[in-house]
Amino acid sequence: MRTIAEINDKIRTGSAVVWTIQELKARVKDLGITKIYEQVDVICTGTFEPMESSGALINLGHTDPPIKIRQCWLDGIPAYAGFGAVDVYLGASAMADYSPTPDITDGDIRPISTIPERGGGHVIEDLIAGKAVQLRLIGHITDCYPRASFETTITKDTINQFYLYNPRNLYQNFIVGVNGGDRPLYTYLGLLQPRLGNAVYSNTGAISPLFNDPDLKLIGVGTRIFLGGSIGYIAWEGTQHFPLQKRLPNRTPIGPAATLALMGDAKQMNPRWVRGCYFKNYGASMMLGVGVPLPVLNEEVIRYCAIKDEDIVAPVMDFSIPRRVRPTFGLVSYAQLKSGQITIDGKKVRTAPLASLYFSQQVAQELKNWIERGEFTLTEAVAPLNMERSFLPQDRWDSKMAME
Repeated sequence: MRTIAEINDKIRTGSAVVWTIQELKARVKDLGITKIYEQVDVICTGTFEPMESSGALINLGHTDPPIKIRQCWLDGIPAYAGFGAVDVYLGASAMADYSPTPDITDGDIRPISTIPERGGGHVIEDLIAGKAVQLRLIGHITDCYPRASFETTITKDTINQFYLYNPRNLYQNFIVGVNGGDRPLYTYLGLLQPRLGNAVYSNTGAISPLFNDPDLKLIGVGTRIFLGGSIGYIAWEGTQHFPLQKRLPNRTPIGPAATLALMGDAKQMNPRWVRGCYFKNYGASMMLGVGVPLPVLNEEVIRYCAIKDEDIVAPVMDFSIPRRVRPTFGLVSYAQLKSGQITIDGKKVRTAPLASLYFSQQVAQELKNWIERGEFTLTEAVAPLNMERSFLPQDRWDSKMAME
């Protein structure tokens, strides 16, 4: 057994051996698990994919006279202001919620956003890039906060705190979307063509971080990670965290399972790894680069990291049925998905990923470079992630059903 402290000592002296997950998978067949364990200290995983359950917490700083924010817009995108006086949260999927041509006689509404494809993720990207963003505030007047409104232009250098707090990132597996109906469907997976015209998947498969640590033994609350081109941390389990998902004998889940809540200082991030995006007729989101270092503490780590795309599967779901539980066309392997086509009911269906396999590999490589230069050390988790969390749906009961 190695320890994280021992690995960190080697990182500081420049003697740690660091591989990306791609390098490990390419060499494990020839070298074997034991030999790789003897050589390698850290394995770097990464992904670059849409993560719309993300957002930025911002402390704007106090005005003079002071304002207690009741409503806030950043470049016309609404931010949530139900915190302290000048704290706001800008969701990646937030979009302008009023017409760009309202009644200009209404003092509380004006046409400050005329780009319907622009959302919170785009504003976050611009702030990270150092660009100026228009700020508009409406206040809740009190004795200690007498100001009614405020407008200015901000950058990341003119605000106090600007950090990402993402409630749900890094899904451990996800679904494959298809459309068995007769009309196009615009979804969070993008356009699904009718009559099984295409299939879209969003996970990077065997190189995805959590597939290579299926029982979350190597990470936990406080684990240091690559987040948006800077250092971030695992803050907690993510929303919709469902580690009790059914699993194959290799411990990988057959559908959406574990998730992570992540946080990091957005002022230090790079817009190369944080990009606003938009799905036609669905809404805004954010492409995010996340890298997770896996310490090689024992041979079991190598065994789990040796999984191939042929060894993991995802369910094919029909979005033409507008229900929480949709019919499935069964399971397909990521090797089949990455081949460019799968077969559904005897029909060949072309496939495409939402995640960028190229940029996911680049995230892992960048994290490897940081560790090799001694700029990034590993952290011990301060608490494990809950592996017994069930998944609770929200079903609507009317009064008659409740009485029955």
